[in-house]
Amino acid sequence: MTTERRPRTDRLTRLAPERTLRRLQLDITRRLDGLLHGEHLGLIPGPGTELAEARLYQPGEDDVRHIDWAVTARTTTPHVRDLIADHELETWALVDLTPSMDYGTAALPKRDLAVAALAAVGFLTVRLGDRVGAYLLHHDHLHRHPARTGKHALYTLLQTVLDTPIHPNDAPPPDTTGPTRLSEGITSLARGQTRRGLRVVISDFLDLPPAPDAPPPWEPALRRLATRHHVLAIEIIDPRELDLPDIGLVHMTDPETGADHEIALTPKVAAAYAEAAAAHRAANHAALRRCGVPHLQLRTDRDWIADIARFALRQRRVAGRGAPTARPATAGRARP
Repeated sequence: MTTERRPRTDRLTRLAPERTLRRLQLDITRRLDGLLHGEHLGLIPGPGTELAEARLYQPGEDDVRHIDWAVTARTTTPHVRDLIADHELETWALVDLTPSMDYGTAALPKRDLAVAALAAVGFLTVRLGDRVGAYLLHHDHLHRHPARTGKHALYTLLQTVLDTPIHPNDAPPPDTTGPTRLSEGITSLARGQTRRGLRVVISDFLDLPPAPDAPPPWEPALRRLATRHHVLAIEIIDPRELDLPDIGLVHMTDPETGADHEIALTPKVAAAYAEAAAAHRAANHAALRRCGVPHLQLRTDRDWIADIARFALRQRRVAGRGAPTARPATAGRARP
């Protein structure tokens, strides 16, 4: 019996521009478990374990600890010794598909931007022998998509995420206080995939802490995940989540619980909302720094390809110096 291949839709082609994304490179700085050598950076010691060719030292881009003093003494010019990677790469992504990710007021919904981010991670990391899998976090369950090799498998995963309904039969989702919280999804990812590799968490990180000064509920799980794997956190943001216009009385529905509210958006309320939203994003950023996890913010009203390109370039420059953080610039071109 033959299996028909799912057609690649125009929507997926627009969200996953393969030719553009393959020009970038995402460096992996953790030690990996696998069989293939020479494709990715390792963890011990420095960014790899096998010596490669020497090249000229590039100030601001190369770690001074990698200077080859023997070659430098012979040539009287600083040289660094490149290091060969250890093993093949296995990438697993946790993609937040809870109802809050279907919100969007700009160029595209947050879910589409999450698919674009997943495509970028796939094209930036997949080489011969590498595999990409995903855990899809729904409002009432966690679905595991097995890791497979090849471009077709990656497109199948992306189309699966696009085709996933918001919730069954368009019924209001239940209160998400059970096992589908982001912290539970990260814990399941850590327990289910122990082989060292790249772990990517794609979410809006809207889980509120139990107390105003408490850390985010997902921080302990993410810190445990980062102790073994190279972890990347991709935060999906819509501009209306950062500030609201003062337009008077509005009717709002909580996408996570289905609760309806009438709120008077006065200038005072809008200012308080913007202040609380900024404090929440700052708390998320601080928590990711404490976990030692690189932080990439993607907005639905910005050119996400340019943001990813800047992030990948920064990662490449500081590879081997610890987990960096990166945010989009304050000004940029919005996608049409």
